[in-house]
Amino acid sequence: MAFQLIALYNHPESAAAFDKHYNETHAPLAATLPGLRAYTATRPGPTTGERPAYHLAAVLTFDDEQSFNAAMGSEAGKAALADLANFAGAGVTFLTGPTDTIV
Repeated sequence: MAFQLIALYNHPESAAAFDKHYNETHAPLAATLPGLRAYTATRPGPTTGERPAYHLAAVLTFDDEQSFNAAMGSEAGKAALADLANFAGAGVTFLTGPTDTIV
């Protein structure tokens, strides 16, 4: 069963600075995680005119929990986690778990 990491990034003080670092540094770094099968990032738009709860949601998919754990323990995983301090000062929430495909 696939296993996912979902990262929910709070709204930063400077969206432009966050997006620049995320796009140019963090996303390319995270994309090197061993065993990574899919990686998507969504910048939610307003719904019914209200500001979305998060600035960005990233979903990283691995074959299974063991692959995820190996990736996070790798040099790339350690570097990606350490890089959060460089741009995610407003906070990030991580959700992890097995994934069921519905459709």
